[in-house]
Amino acid sequence: MTDATTTTEHLTGALVNADWLEAHLDDPKVKIVEVDVSPAAHGEGHIPGAVLWNIYTDLKDEDYRTRPVTAIAELIRRSGIDNDSIVVFYGYAPALGFWVMQLLGHTDMKILNMGRDSWRDSGRSWSADAEAPVPGNFRLDEINAGIRAIDRDVRDTTGRWDHTILDVRSRLEFIGERFWPSGGVPEGGRAGRIPSAHHLPCDGMVTDDGSFLPVDDLSRMTAGLDVIAGHGITTYCTIGARAATVWFVLSHLLGHSDVRVYDGSWAEWGMNHDLPIEQG
Repeated sequence: MTDATTTTEHLTGALVNADWLEAHLDDPKVKIVEVDVSPAAHGEGHIPGAVLWNIYTDLKDEDYRTRPVTAIAELIRRSGIDNDSIVVFYGYAPALGFWVMQLLGHTDMKILNMGRDSWRDSGRSWSADAEAPVPGNFRLDEINAGIRAIDRDVRDTTGRWDHTILDVRSRLEFIGERFWPSGGVPEGGRAGRIPSAHHLPCDGMVTDDGSFLPVDDLSRMTAGLDVIAGHGITTYCTIGARAATVWFVLSHLLGHSDVRVYDGSWAEWGMNHDLPIEQG
């Protein structure tokens, strides 16, 4: 890993490097979760011991809403996770898994500061073993509601001077030329953005090898937000994955204290014709 990446890890504690994870692959307290959209790729190979959380089937329902916390708690138990486990996430959207675990009250999570392909291509341990883990005893005690926003919360903070709404999608999505990143529009869907939202694209916060930029670079990227200490921030994207990434950067790498993910995001807002939008 680069010196810059090591600096980021040292400052936050929320990231682990490849050497650390490789050294803890046999640690029974460490549980590894790949958050992705491709069961086929996971079946062909993954970090030894990792379980797959499929975004579209395990974390989201048919309307791209986050599944009930009771269902996610059961997913966590099936993944072999206990309340005292150290959970390490990697894959396409590791920050979404991190956010979900924090939402359900877990406190000891990490993100591997390296992409899936970079781990494999660097000759690290790799496995196609599909053996299911022994179920864990994770217990859901209290929801951490302070990191989640629902549509009503977002509507109530629209235009407020003491709260910043961040649209972290691409420019074409932000200006209303695309609903989905691919350009498709679902029946009844409206492309656009939430009124008063600021644009802070998620792209560029993670390097080609899947590691986060150093903290100083991330600080420069977000300096234009000019968020006053104590004021709230809500991030959104299309289904919540990119929003969770920016939430992770702001809250766990840069230290902002009141950051929420609107996990319904545009897949919900853009389909509800009672909610206002802006375009252009």
